[in-house]
Amino acid sequence: MPFKNQDTEIAAELPLLAVRDLVIFTDMILPLFIGRDISVAAVEAAQNGDKQLLVLAQKDRLKDLPGPDDLYRVGTVAQLLRQLRMPDGRLKILVQGLAKARVVSFVSREPFLRAAIEPLQDLPAPPKPSVELEALMRNVREQSRKILSLRDALSDEVVALLEGIDDPGRLADMIASNMRIKVEAAQKVLETVDPRERLKMVNGILVQEFQVSAMQAKLDSETHEEMDRAQREYYLREQLRTIKRELGEEAGHVDESAEYRAKFRKAHLPKEVSAEAAKQLSRLEWMHSDAAEAAIIRTYLDWIVELPWATSTRDHLDLAEAKRILDAEHYDLEKVKDRILEYLAVMKLNHRQKGPIICFLGPPGVGKTSLGQSIAKAMGRKFVRFSLGGMKDEAEIRGHRRTYIGALPGRIIQGLKTAGSNNPVFMLDEVDKIGSDFRGDPAAALLEVLDPEQNSSFSDHYLNVSFDLSKVMFITTANFLDPIPQALEDRMEVIYLSGYTAEEKAAIAKKHLLPRLIAEHGLKPGHVSIQDAALKKIIASYTQEAGLRALDRRLAAICRKAARRVAEGQDRPLRITPGQLSRYLGPPEVLPEPALSEGQPGVVTGLAWTEMGGELMYVEVRTMPGKGNLTLTGQLGEILKESAQTVLAFIRAHALELGLARDFYDELDIHIHVPAGAVPKEGPSAGVSLLIALVSALTGQPAPRDMAMTGEITLRGQIMAIGGLKEKALAALRSGIKKVVIPKQNLKDLEEIPLTLRRRIQFLPVDNIDELLQLSFPDKRFKPSAVGSAGRGRARRPPTRSRRRAPEQPSTTHG
Repeated sequence: MPFKNQDTEIAAELPLLAVRDLVIFTDMILPLFIGRDISVAAVEAAQNGDKQLLVLAQKDRLKDLPGPDDLYRVGTVAQLLRQLRMPDGRLKILVQGLAKARVVSFVSREPFLRAAIEPLQDLPAPPKPSVELEALMRNVREQSRKILSLRDALSDEVVALLEGIDDPGRLADMIASNMRIKVEAAQKVLETVDPRERLKMVNGILVQEFQVSAMQAKLDSETHEEMDRAQREYYLREQLRTIKRELGEEAGHVDESAEYRAKFRKAHLPKEVSAEAAKQLSRLEWMHSDAAEAAIIRTYLDWIVELPWATSTRDHLDLAEAKRILDAEHYDLEKVKDRILEYLAVMKLNHRQKGPIICFLGPPGVGKTSLGQSIAKAMGRKFVRFSLGGMKDEAEIRGHRRTYIGALPGRIIQGLKTAGSNNPVFMLDEVDKIGSDFRGDPAAALLEVLDPEQNSSFSDHYLNVSFDLSKVMFITTANFLDPIPQALEDRMEVIYLSGYTAEEKAAIAKKHLLPRLIAEHGLKPGHVSIQDAALKKIIASYTQEAGLRALDRRLAAICRKAARRVAEGQDRPLRITPGQLSRYLGPPEVLPEPALSEGQPGVVTGLAWTEMGGELMYVEVRTMPGKGNLTLTGQLGEILKESAQTVLAFIRAHALELGLARDFYDELDIHIHVPAGAVPKEGPSAGVSLLIALVSALTGQPAPRDMAMTGEITLRGQIMAIGGLKEKALAALRSGIKKVVIPKQNLKDLEEIPLTLRRRIQFLPVDNIDELLQLSFPDKRFKPSAVGSAGRGRARRPPTRSRRRAPEQPSTTHG
């Protein structure tokens, strides 16, 4: 039922208006801006009725459509005094608090909230305030005056208003309504019906607010002092400039400073870099133009403004076009091309993808560097390259500190400046040939550069600010994996580029090399013609490499001959046949390996991996009367010597099964030799060749001459996997050998060999020495226990570093 507040009658049900960050008290007059549809409907209903509505505060200010559970239950009945519709559709209303009320129930929710209410009356105040209550009221007035004084808002009218209120409840409401206090605290004040308790609550809030206001005033005072100091320094600086102007020293400084500031804005420097640049420019302004340090600062600022902090090239994300460019410039290499196209596909879907860190591993001349250029062209990016070979100074990567004379940024920052963009394709050549000395370890400095989680804030010693390298696509190249530190290798995705087959070299020569060389020598396509048979003979007899550099040089020699003919006026084209090669290129430089003599015990054809590709490696064993000495010749490395000792130990342990006397070793000397003694040889994969050669020499049974072999053996008779299978198989095929014995664990690597070549070679996988002996000596029966029980099952290989096996040291043949 309706109730009265003084002379105003208030309805029992009223439209409800929810407000954010605000609690309305009685007798409080204030404007409100109404924008929510549900609130506009409530205001319009009140306007059409008795112009009263219940104002409740929201518990969560972020709630756009609050329901009953999102509102406090105690609020203030307000009288709608004025209403104005704004141009943007919102309403501006002026309301006055009439009385406190509590929600009994919510009557309706559509199109606005409507609530049934009951009055919330304050407890009656005593007719004469007690001494404690009087002291509390005085304290509240005093705290209010202090706070208003700190805020420069104290006036005579406000003092008179505070002194004119004798009712403690009204005094508490008036102060709470004018203080910037949180909604939760203001709501608690509103709900308190005891005037004395409400005043004590307001007093506590005022004490805390006074401390905050005092601290704010202190901070304002300090800020003004700083501003005064800055103005004083500005005034003094202007006087100093006036003096310098009179001395003729000012004009250059002003022009130079303005020019640098314009360059700063144009370069879009990051916040940290901009602050450092402004600091150095301020130092420069105070220096004499001819001071030595002024030149250092100018050089530093020039580097800052010329770096591509915010300049990027737009990636070409057309996968079909990128594939066309890669296929046009490089033959085969499908694994690498697929990886680049996958990266472009991810970039097309996610433009924030970080640049990959890729390492191209392979022998010289297979196209690692030129592949990087093609990748940059396909992606539409700039290409930067520098070689790490022989680098020993960490400062080459991170730069020198500016305290050194002639200091410069490192090669990374220099490359980005040259490129003019912050997302080039950056090739670091010969990463496996980095050195180190007392000046530091460049490989350790590369750990930050080649880590996608760290290179977004790469710090160069010269710049002394961070540069974001996360958009750069880094590509490293290497011939060997072992010299690369493990931590650096783990940061790179290694893609192995194996050597080319003779058929692949011929196709590349016809499609890429020869057309390029003809154009470079000023010839026309009709001036030079090389028959396919002649091209194959050049590859087989004048080059011996995994790559294409020697072939390129031989074809260039032929083009020079043709260019001379044309320059001398001979228009007849130069046609090269196999019989004419010795005339233009001289005698063949690569002689075929001598064939093994039939029925010669102690000689076996092995296979080796070199940086130039695969090749045959003969193993020769000769026994003679002696006292059990083992002689190893042919410039063998430590690992190869250990393999020979392992083979001999195995044969001695299984002498009876192999048909030998138990003490055969006591009366014999054994000499193992690997021809081409001037070439160092290393690696464990010659173990099977050593074993068969030793067994052949000791038993007098010759090994097959039409079969080559490779594999590492253990003392248990197990045959372990090896690396470089493709190159070794190609070496056997070049020499006319069609049977190759390989470890069974290497069957998975046959996928790397083209199908046309796999069909021309018979691969014979073996798992243990029993199987190896049966293949090598089919006419001789050994006892089946030759390798013992360990050889019958699959032995687990001890854990090693997970890396693709390649040669351990440069310029070494690896068996």
